[in-house]
Amino acid sequence: MMIDQGTIERVMETANSQIVDVVSEFVSLKRRGINYIGNCPFHNEKTPSFIVSPHKGICKCFGCGKGGNAVNFIMEHEQITFPEAIKYLGQKFHIEVEEQEVSPEQIKKQNERESMMLVSEYASNFFQKNLNETDEGKSVGLGYFRSRGFRDDIINKFQLGYSPEQRDALTLAAQKEGYQLEYLEKTGVSIVRDDYKADRFRGRVMFPIHGLSGKVIAFGGRILKTDKKTAKYLNSPESAIYHKSKVLYGIYFAKQEITRQDNCYMVEGYTDVLSMHQAGIHNVVASSGTALTIEQIRLISRFTKNMTIIYDGDAAGIKASLRGIDLVLSEGMNVKVLLLPEGEDPDSFSKARSEEELKKYIADHQTDFVKFKTSLLLEDAKNDPIKRAQLIQDIVGTISKIPESIIRSVYIKECSVLLKVDEPVLYAEINKLKNNRLATSTPSPKPFEQNQGQASAQTALSASQQVANPYDVEEREVLRFLVKYGEAIIETKESGEEITVGRFIISELRQDDLLSINPVYNKMLDLYEPITGNTQSTSLKFFINNPDVEVGQLASDLVGKEYVLSKIHHKFGNVSVEDDILHELVPKTVLELKWKKVKVLLEDKRLDLQKAQNNGNDELLMEIMAEIATWQQVLAHISKELGGRTIV
Repeated sequence: MMIDQGTIERVMETANSQIVDVVSEFVSLKRRGINYIGNCPFHNEKTPSFIVSPHKGICKCFGCGKGGNAVNFIMEHEQITFPEAIKYLGQKFHIEVEEQEVSPEQIKKQNERESMMLVSEYASNFFQKNLNETDEGKSVGLGYFRSRGFRDDIINKFQLGYSPEQRDALTLAAQKEGYQLEYLEKTGVSIVRDDYKADRFRGRVMFPIHGLSGKVIAFGGRILKTDKKTAKYLNSPESAIYHKSKVLYGIYFAKQEITRQDNCYMVEGYTDVLSMHQAGIHNVVASSGTALTIEQIRLISRFTKNMTIIYDGDAAGIKASLRGIDLVLSEGMNVKVLLLPEGEDPDSFSKARSEEELKKYIADHQTDFVKFKTSLLLEDAKNDPIKRAQLIQDIVGTISKIPESIIRSVYIKECSVLLKVDEPVLYAEINKLKNNRLATSTPSPKPFEQNQGQASAQTALSASQQVANPYDVEEREVLRFLVKYGEAIIETKESGEEITVGRFIISELRQDDLLSINPVYNKMLDLYEPITGNTQSTSLKFFINNPDVEVGQLASDLVGKEYVLSKIHHKFGNVSVEDDILHELVPKTVLELKWKKVKVLLEDKRLDLQKAQNNGNDELLMEIMAEIATWQQVLAHISKELGGRTIV
């Protein structure tokens, strides 16, 4: 079943209109003027910076930046999906959540998934019961966990268990309870071959793997016997409910603390996670011995952009894993590395120290990933010029994957000192790598196109602009006016036609093809364009209550940051009467965006001109010079409309 659109809209409208009631269940709020204020639930703070605006239907923390409408808040705070948040709020406000029929194929797939989830839950309970209530489980399984120093509260918290030595103990017990052999096999707890049926994990201590919602989706089992022919650890196979590349061990128990601490510790194994929890550090997850994947990194980035990877003293293992960690940087994460003393791992190290000692050691010894990688590889290169050249290429490759240009420049400066290589050399190598990637990638949308037959008015984004949006400030200001004042009238023509803020903005952006490199910005325009002129709902309500989570979040963020005004506001003196001067502010804000687009385009054209000069291509040189002259005229015209001065 799926929730119908009408129900979603009713729930969102009701919840956002009573957002104070929603948030106050989790945050102690005090009235301050027309708003409410409290301590942010998403990060530790002593001075309240979490604002709830009942008339806008949004909340916003001006410390960590988190916020949005009522649905966004519930999703973030409870770490649940959009449909789950709608159901939660529907129940709170006594709105019946209607669901639509789905196809037979969808029903079959859903039933299969639910059956597998039930089997996994049964298996988890079976393993726990065997650990705590049988003689074999107590002596072998529980004895092992206690010999490793794990307290009973940690054993119970992570629902650890034991799979008995009997070949088919779980399989027989589950079938007796009515669970089908088909789903026992599909979840991987049983192995079925013709008439042969057996438990996959027999004779192992069990580590249930929980999904983000807390439900058991798979298992890891450790054998306790010494047998070189048998794998020490055995994991569930891939299934409809378990994809190891998308799962992190311990994420369910760590997610709220990761958000609160704004950092995630990454370790390797199950017992590393358990030991750190036992030491009092709860924002920790494990990759379970596999190389980090894009999906796992993005899972962490839902809760924080900061990650600390903890390594033991195995240098060979560290070097092998470095290749995959470049992915973390490419996803915009801030990565630090902690190298433990030789012979230690997170399990042993955390057991030997108190929570305070452990936290202090981490704070004192962690270092950023790029600097760590540079220092580590420098030891191998030493005075060998070939290895040193390879090292420089390796480090430059890592830095080039960092999306933020400012952060890249900081690392280039540091690496220049460490590697004793001039910064321009490093920049040149990075630009070469980026250009190579651009040449093999799909071109991005054009940032600005003129439709008036002028000499080649099309340009692709430059390499530097592929990484960051150079027009972000201007585009967000235009969208802020759209969200807050979309239906406000700024001009009435002689024919009586009324031009609203929304109609003006969309018309101006469409006629000059002012596409953004941010797809969410474009999505906002696409969603609002069909309803321009519709007065049944304000633009603010349309965007804040939008079922598209990204759009609702962005709209909340735009109107939640109104205290940051564009520089053009100061031209009009009293910025508190913005509503009264929309007829001047909105056109000038759009012009400011156009000015910036043309300015960047000209910079790119001048780079093209320099390349054409260097290559001695006279024909291309003349063509580019003509284009530059055309765009300079456009820039002069826009500057004149902006009052004869440039606005940045």
